[in-house]
Amino acid sequence: MKTEHIEVVDYDSKWVNDFNQIKGEIEEALKDLVLAVEHVGSTSVPLLAAKPIIDLDVVIDQNDLKEVIYLLENHGYIYEGDLGLKDREAFRYEGKEHLRTHHLYVCPQDSKELKRHLAFRNYLRKHPNTVKEYGKIKKEAAKLYPNDIEKYCMYKSQIIEKIYKEIGLKWKKAIRGTLFGWFYFVLAWNWWWLLVWKILNYLAWF
Repeated sequence: MKTEHIEVVDYDSKWVNDFNQIKGEIEEALKDLVLAVEHVGSTSVPLLAAKPIIDLDVVIDQNDLKEVIYLLENHGYIYEGDLGLKDREAFRYEGKEHLRTHHLYVCPQDSKELKRHLAFRNYLRKHPNTVKEYGKIKKEAAKLYPNDIEKYCMYKSQIIEKIYKEIGLKWKKAIRGTLFGWFYFVLAWNWWWLLVWKILNYLAWF
């Protein structure tokens, strides 16, 4: 689901209930195929300013992916593939006005993207000063670039890199992908645009 207009608001405790409502419907749709449903992204961090959109990672066994796609499509979701991020399958939807706007992703247990999302969330939950700083930057970015997701993402990229360094993850490596992908970035212009798209897709997530 593409963000058309960027709005960053103060934390709302109702987001927990919004997440639980979506989680309940996903669990009902997938039954025993669900290993966990994780609330990730900025709305999962208490007191963090955020776009009022719930991000969910549905954790499954990799072998069940085809069945999970089938069941979610039967419940109003539309499969979009991994959008350039390995082991993170994206879904959009139409309708569902009874639910908070949300981004739904399906990840296998060993997904690096899943681990990265959880590490980022868990770090912020334990560091209120960073939450305050990050929220301030997000609000500034949204005010400066309310209709430009690319510039919004780039404005907050420095603090995201700082947080990843704190939790011991190599942010640049994570968003640029493998050395093989970086090599093609150097050689071909079309790979440059693919790389930029991956970076923006990842940054827009938080």
